[in-house]
Amino acid sequence: MYQGADMSLWRGRSDPLDGHRGERWHQRVRPFPVNGELPVDAGVVISGFGCDEGVRRNQGRVGAAAGPDALRRAMAGLPANIRTPVYDAGNLRCEDDQLEKAQIELSNHCQQILDAGHRLLLLGGGHEIAWGSFRGLQEHLTRHKPEERIGIINFDAHFDLRNPAAGTSSGTPFHQIALHCQAQQQPFRYLCLGVSETSNTQILFDYADQFDVEWRLDTEMTLLHLEDCRKQLQRFISQVDRIHLSIDLDVLPAAVMPGVSAPACPGVSLDVVEALLPLIAAARHEDGSHKMKLMELAEYNPNFDPTGIGARAAARLAYRLLTE
Repeated sequence: MYQGADMSLWRGRSDPLDGHRGERWHQRVRPFPVNGELPVDAGVVISGFGCDEGVRRNQGRVGAAAGPDALRRAMAGLPANIRTPVYDAGNLRCEDDQLEKAQIELSNHCQQILDAGHRLLLLGGGHEIAWGSFRGLQEHLTRHKPEERIGIINFDAHFDLRNPAAGTSSGTPFHQIALHCQAQQQPFRYLCLGVSETSNTQILFDYADQFDVEWRLDTEMTLLHLEDCRKQLQRFISQVDRIHLSIDLDVLPAAVMPGVSAPACPGVSLDVVEALLPLIAAARHEDGSHKMKLMELAEYNPNFDPTGIGARAAARLAYRLLTE
């Protein structure tokens, strides 16, 4: 079910004496005409996927359906150091337990926005968001540039490669994508950064090997490893044409991101993740366009973030992605 943008979420401090250089996101964001009634300049569209069903099926802590609007409130006060227009396209909601239907709607929604020439920032919702968003990006490229290669970069404590034969969930999206790519006779390019050895069973590492996944453990993503992380990331980016960036917020330490289904211990520090995101945001295709067409922040659950620190951390990541 689609719900239009609630612009009342975009509220915050205003400093009119400072002019446009003192503006914040809540003063720049505009509603996006999803049905295409009005022409709009190319920019970044923010859209939410309010869905808990994948987390519930994955036996996690539900509450992420409220994540998109909570993240908007946290982002509203960010400094408006952004060069392009920013639009809010509202939320897609998963009704009852109809996850598969909601993912199809998300895929169509993403394709529509990308076809219109915008980049897309998705706010979750559980990590089941990744299956629908990938399909939307793939359909967009199939229509416009079928020769281009998609690379998935996922910051995550988990591979999310569970076997979907037992039922799809927030733990299965990248296995679903891998099988879909095989069926389409297309390569599956997946880099997972921040994998926790103690949060993934051996079968998940087996699946990672089976699908030729690249990964880096959380213990190898400290400030001491930062240069190696950059080299691995740059090498992967150089091998693809478009990037699907997925950030499962449970990759961050529980101290700064308590509001997720499975808080991380130890996780990857916020400063390391922030240091790597500009490499992705700055990546360009041969024609000068952004390689990163689609980005998503998944798994934020405000029920377990009483102080709002997790929402502020997520807002910082959105800022890093959109101000490059």
